[in-house]
Amino acid sequence: MLAPLQPPSSVPDPRSVPENAPEHCPGTESELAGKSAACEGCPNQDVWPDPALPFVRERMSEVNRKILVLSGKGGVGKSTFAAQLGWAFASDPETGIMDVDICGPSIPTILGIASEQVHTSAAGWSPVYVQDNLGAMSVGFMLPSSKDAVMWRGPKKNGLIAQFLKDHLSIVQLLKESGIDGAVLITTPQEVALQDVAREIDFCRKVGVRILGLVENMAGFVCPNCKAESQIFRPTTGGAARLAKETGVELLGSVPLDPRIGKSADYGVSFLDEYPESPATTAYLSIIQRLKELLGDA
Repeated sequence: MLAPLQPPSSVPDPRSVPENAPEHCPGTESELAGKSAACEGCPNQDVWPDPALPFVRERMSEVNRKILVLSGKGGVGKSTFAAQLGWAFASDPETGIMDVDICGPSIPTILGIASEQVHTSAAGWSPVYVQDNLGAMSVGFMLPSSKDAVMWRGPKKNGLIAQFLKDHLSIVQLLKESGIDGAVLITTPQEVALQDVAREIDFCRKVGVRILGLVENMAGFVCPNCKAESQIFRPTTGGAARLAKETGVELLGSVPLDPRIGKSADYGVSFLDEYPESPATTAYLSIIQRLKELLGDA
């Protein structure tokens, strides 16, 4: 009996070859993707499988919950929220924060570990620990001083993020392939921030990242003395509540401005522990409790 002929492994699956691919394209599913001569100068380089992904998946599989904190807008309080989230979650299981802000890493300062450095061993890079069950990784640990700028772009920047994910158990940035539980999007009440966050919501949906909810930062001002609240950044177009309604995203909560949040970040201490009576702390804890419910950990 003659055995059926098997197509040679070098023949690509037509479904994996982009329409604008060069001649002799091996296909995006091939082991040769991104490596063959035909791949040089290909406009589809971004769709080739990253060789680091298997290592990232393996390491990140050991992390029970992975939450992405993002916005699409600078200066809305992503790092501050991530730090409070980390401190709150670290009261129970071991928690890690991965600061992938390459150009403005602020997590080391907010966590009070800016003077620390990353340690390298045969097992890889070791994160810097704030306490026994809260660790962090940031490019800020690798700079000579907090005033030094990071000028990395392209492959070097991507390589650094991949190295972080391969060597650490931490909250992941954009690799949904590693099993992200969902994203929390941060905004402020102003329309200029809401527009950027609306685009980020659209981005998450297009790439298939689950959106856990929306958090509105700087929603009012809390006087540290009388505890009264007033509005500084007025939601002239409806704020996060309007954006949540229009996009069908849950509004997890609104956190008012409290000047002691900035003070805690400057001194590297947990705002939640230092000022438990603040309305901002109440808002943070309510949001965190809702996240636990959404993740099935309440």
